[in-house]
Amino acid sequence: MVQARFPDWTTLSPDQRREETERCRDRLNAVGSKLNAVVEKTTARTPSHDFALPLRGMPYVVKDMFDRRGRRAGWGGVRPDGPPNVRSAEILDRLDAAGAVEVAVSSMTELAYEPSGFNAVRGRTLNPWHPDVVSGGSSSGSAALVAAGAAVLALGSDTGGSVRIPASCCGITGLKPTQGALPDAGTMPLAPSLDVIGLFARGANDLQVVWPFISAIPGHGGDHGIMRAVVLTDFLEEATLVVRVAVEAGLEALRATGLRIGPARPRAVVEDIDRETLIVMQAESARSHPAVAFGQERLSPSLRKRLDKGQEIGDAALADSLRQRPGLTEAFFEAIGGATVAFLPVMPFETPLAAQTDPASASFAPRVLYRMSSFTRFVNFLGLPALSLPCGFDHRGVPIGLQIIGRPHSEAQLLALAARVQAFTDWHARVPPTVPVLA
Repeated sequence: MVQARFPDWTTLSPDQRREETERCRDRLNAVGSKLNAVVEKTTARTPSHDFALPLRGMPYVVKDMFDRRGRRAGWGGVRPDGPPNVRSAEILDRLDAAGAVEVAVSSMTELAYEPSGFNAVRGRTLNPWHPDVVSGGSSSGSAALVAAGAAVLALGSDTGGSVRIPASCCGITGLKPTQGALPDAGTMPLAPSLDVIGLFARGANDLQVVWPFISAIPGHGGDHGIMRAVVLTDFLEEATLVVRVAVEAGLEALRATGLRIGPARPRAVVEDIDRETLIVMQAESARSHPAVAFGQERLSPSLRKRLDKGQEIGDAALADSLRQRPGLTEAFFEAIGGATVAFLPVMPFETPLAAQTDPASASFAPRVLYRMSSFTRFVNFLGLPALSLPCGFDHRGVPIGLQIIGRPHSEAQLLALAARVQAFTDWHARVPPTVPVLA
């Protein structure tokens, strides 16, 4: 039996793109609500008649934290009531100007402050690969809809792994850009010193097409600037055997492109970085969203507890953590020998079962939630770009992700490297079993 594949948008002719757009809408109608991934379907807009627009007709979905003129983002169902917006988020204006077409608002965790995809208000988003495992968070709906072929592109956000984790869980490509590379006006803040708008697509080719039209700093094309690559061996050693095997397969694919990959062991430095990351994340989240502003009933107990914990962190402690950022960034690059790119798993274990991340479940394991972002959140503190791409599957048929960390503003290089690998591998193109095959 031949495994079904999704095409890259960039490989399609104009007629084929129109056909694929219709298939995306059909899949959105067929599986969007079943996955609990859609907050609102966007009224179809006719693409511009300007055929020169680079992204003309590309269907995209947007996480429920980006305001649109006349539409107030819901922040995962907990945003306090207020008037409709008079302006759209700047990133939406850029996509619209390039010809892309929004087709839905996608689900997210409450306040984008949870790594598994659990939402006490609206329920969790299902993973299209397996109904019993998490979809990843907080950009859960965006990842699930791209994985299900309901959109070519999706917007998310990443404060501690909220693009890379769901990309890994759902078997697609997720880009967390350099801090400040994309405009965040009109977007819900969580921890502003860590927040970054991120992107999802099936493969890196499609992200390569989109990137220059939304970023003020597109960077240099090609991956010729990658002078030295390392794998973070101490992180790999912490991972489960299944994850190690998949990541090694991804590394072999990278080596097949001619890339030489050496070892590095920066774990001790990353532990120092992670300590400051958690202080900043907790303190800034509580300042962005004081629990008292939501009333007693709007927030779940677990989310309220997180916000209350951040209020206990004083301004002096927060300022001290932020002051350490330049020195810790320098220490990290020293620990990886000045490498241009570094490889490690997205998560240290296979995608968890949903029951392990539900506070109401007898199987709830708080340690699992903490460790889900243990390989990703330090990158936000450093402000570096990072990419998640699929590198295999576990025994349940659930995807596993490889993470690539780059130098500041090296997004174009990371995407070019990923595209080279994906040109002869198909991990990113496979169709989840829950997705209908459309003629």
